[in-house]
Amino acid sequence: MSTIPGTAGQSITGTPNEMYDLVSVLYHALESGTTNAQYVQDARQAGNNDLEQFFLQIQREDSARAQKAQELLGRIVRHG
Repeated sequence: MSTIPGTAGQSITGTPNEMYDLVSVLYHALESGTTNAQYVQDARQAGNNDLEQFFLQIQREDSARAQKAQELLGRIVRHG
C-alpha cells in the first residue's frame, strides 16, 4: 500500500483518507503479527529467550494496534 502522502485515499481511490489510513494500519499490523509469529518460533528453536520475549512483545503490540484500528474503522463505517 505504498502511496503518495496525502493523496492515496480520496483523490486516487475514492475512499475517504481516514478510512484508507486505518485500513492500511490494520493491514500492516496484521501482516507484522503474522511475520512475528515466525520470529517467535525461530527464537524458541534457537533457545534464545530474550529474542522470544522481544518478538512476543511486538506481536502483542501489533495485535493491540490491529484491534484499535478495527474498532475505529467500525466507528467510521457506522457513522459514515
